[in-house]
Amino acid sequence: MVIIKVQNLIDFVAEVFAHADSSQEEARRIATYLTTANLTGHDSHGVIRVPVYMRWKKMGSVVPNQTAEVVVDTPSLAVVDGKFGYGQTVAPQAVKVGIAKCKKAGLAAVALRNAGHIGRVGDWAEMAAAEGLVSVHFVNAAGSLLVAPFGGVEKRLSTAPYCVGIPRQGQDPIVLDFATSIVAEGKVLVASRGGKKLPKGALVDSDGTLSEDPHVLYGPYTPDGPRDHTKGSGAIRAFGEHKGSGLAFICELLGGALTGTGATAPNRRFANGMLAFYVDPKVVDTSNFFDGEISRYVDFIRETKPIAGVDAVLIPGDPERKTRAERTKNGIPLPDDTWAAIVNTAREVGVSEVSIQRATS
Repeated sequence: MVIIKVQNLIDFVAEVFAHADSSQEEARRIATYLTTANLTGHDSHGVIRVPVYMRWKKMGSVVPNQTAEVVVDTPSLAVVDGKFGYGQTVAPQAVKVGIAKCKKAGLAAVALRNAGHIGRVGDWAEMAAAEGLVSVHFVNAAGSLLVAPFGGVEKRLSTAPYCVGIPRQGQDPIVLDFATSIVAEGKVLVASRGGKKLPKGALVDSDGTLSEDPHVLYGPYTPDGPRDHTKGSGAIRAFGEHKGSGLAFICELLGGALTGTGATAPNRRFANGMLAFYVDPKVVDTSNFFDGEISRYVDFIRETKPIAGVDAVLIPGDPERKTRAERTKNGIPLPDDTWAAIVNTAREVGVSEVSIQRATS
């Protein structure tokens, strides 16, 4: 395991993207969002993605330095085309459109299509919450066949994230952010590179056998080599049996089909689609009831007597806050295989050995 200081990791990852045609501004933005995912404990959406992003860039699946285009613009609704730019560039542009419209109308919807991988969706919910807005996000990944629907063994769904953000006065927002599969694909990637093991039965092989072996999804691979989910014989399972599978299906239709990105399909160019709704609580809650009721209900939930083996009942965001504090203080742990893959990618794009050594100093 390698432990890297937060700022060192941001600087190093930014240098990788700057060597791969991104502007200095974009490179640092991508590096900051990826590192923030690690900070919150979502290693699956963190710097482990650097080799994947570079592979997509070489393939032409993602394009540096894009500016999203608003193709439909009404007082309360917009359709934004990301033009296959990095998600960390075009997603915040789309969210800003939603925030601005919501502040004027009290309610807004934004359909983002053709975005590169937008990373941790919770970032965009937090961005809206920082402006005092509730947001709901339905996301899909066109071309990313990873998940078997309930009752099946073949890949038919993306991991189809769902996210809700709720602002709180003077406190961190409440953010619910999850893939509709038992695990995000990135967690399989983390497990394949020596990180946290998968939950029991997270994967299903073509014969219906449940598994926790990343080879089921990726097929054969070397420790620091690429991972290709099209090579594996099996799939990730949807969470919650038919309920998770059903929610994933809806994310594909709303985040994919409705936005114009397209629901996932074989041989389709990778892109995230996101349908997001924004609500201004000040417009809905004229009696200032909302925030106080949140506090009451949060306390009510946390005061629940825990089941044996559980220290405390948590609300969404509690684990992330704890992990962020620990990693900000102590640094971000990366499995050796993960770090080796990132370093190999850095060398491929021309990052110097001095910069590589500086990152771990």
